[in-house]
Amino acid sequence: MSTQTKNAKIVPEPSGLYYPNRFARAYFDAMEEVMGRHGLATLLGYAKLDHYLSDPPDRSLERNFDFRDIAAMSIALEEMYGARGGRGMALRIGRAAFAMNLKDFGIMRGLADSAFQALPLPMRVDFGLQALSSLFNNFSDQRCEVETENNAYVFNIYNSPMAWNRMAEKPVCHAQVGVIQEGLRWATNGYEFHVMETACAATGRDHCTFRINKTAIGEW
Repeated sequence: MSTQTKNAKIVPEPSGLYYPNRFARAYFDAMEEVMGRHGLATLLGYAKLDHYLSDPPDRSLERNFDFRDIAAMSIALEEMYGARGGRGMALRIGRAAFAMNLKDFGIMRGLADSAFQALPLPMRVDFGLQALSSLFNNFSDQRCEVETENNAYVFNIYNSPMAWNRMAEKPVCHAQVGVIQEGLRWATNGYEFHVMETACAATGRDHCTFRINKTAIGEW
C-alpha cells in the first residue's frame, strides 16, 4: 500500500473538538526535540499535515487545533516506528511537551513554588493531578477528572485527542501517559510514578482511564 493510500485513511473527519494553539505548539516543539527536524517532517507528511512544518501552530490560546490532527499524528507515529517503538516515542514526546512548555502554563507554574514543595508528598501528588486536570478542562475541549482509590489515583479523560475516532486492540494514548508522568515529576520535585492507561476509547470504552500508583517508584 502506498503512503498516499495510507494517509487517506488517517482520521479523515474533523472532530469539532480543539486544543488551544499553545498546547498544540507544545507537542510540535516536543516532536522536533525528540525526533529531530527530519523525523518531524516525515511524520507530518505521513499524516497529511505537511503545511505545519513551515507554519506550526502559534502560541495563542485560540482553540484552533482539531483533535483529528492529534490523532492523525499519533497514528503516523505508530506506523513509522511500529507499535512498541511508537509507544516509546509518544511517551518521550508527552514528557517533553510538559517539560518544555506546559509546566510554565497557568496553574502548573505555581507548583515549583517553595511553599508548595514544602507540602507533604501525597498532597503534592493530589494537587498536581488536580491542576493538570484543570489545565485541560479550562483551556481545551479535553475533559478530565481525578478520582482516588485505596492505592491509586485514577485520571479519566472523556475525549482524548490521541484516541479520537480510532479503533485499536490496546490503549493508544501514550503521549497522555508521558504528560501525566512528567507533570507529577514537576509537582513533586523529581519523584517518578508508575502511570498506566487501563482503558481507552480507541478500544471501545466510554473514556480513557489512567491509573497512577500512590507510592512513588523506589519508595516504600
